[in-house]
Amino acid sequence: MEAKRRVEPVVLEGRRVRLEPLTLDHVADLAEVALDPAIWQWTLARPTSEADLRAWAEAALAGRDAGSELPFVTIDVATGRPIGSSRYMNIVLEHRRLEIGWTWVAPPWQRTGANREAKLLMLGHAFDALGCRRVEFKTDSLNEPSRTALLGIGATFEGIFRNHMVMPDGRMRHSAYYSVIDDEWPAVRAGLERSLAR
Repeated sequence: MEAKRRVEPVVLEGRRVRLEPLTLDHVADLAEVALDPAIWQWTLARPTSEADLRAWAEAALAGRDAGSELPFVTIDVATGRPIGSSRYMNIVLEHRRLEIGWTWVAPPWQRTGANREAKLLMLGHAFDALGCRRVEFKTDSLNEPSRTALLGIGATFEGIFRNHMVMPDGRMRHSAYYSVIDDEWPAVRAGLERSLAR
């Protein structure tokens, strides 16, 4: 029987950002930009200290070790400093799909193209190197900026998973699902490249 394939750590290099595999060595630098509560408003994690952020990173690395996730730190190429994070998750290579999620960029680097280029790099690796046929995204149905951004990168809205998650405040979150499939990838890539060139 063929051994189960894993997504191996990789560095993805762009003009604005570089995505490096997350390590605990990144935590102290990430803590300098990651503790704004607005970053975590829509997530299950709510770090308010470097220790909390370390626990978040340790959970991400446990997912990496299990083969279900591959977390990245987003590095600003111009300064060399960490400005955010994203990850592959819910990786199911036998069905040629994965999710891109847990994405955040610190406020000073929002609307700079950093997140858009990170998505281009991650989508490109998923489709072109890993052979994915589907990349999915989910976000809180109330998170309008994220939903608008997903449509803006060319993802297709698929529907709402109702009562999908219990949030830290007890609210039941409905999750909005989006995807890009392999047939759409050339047009999505071209759109992202055009927007980043502007």
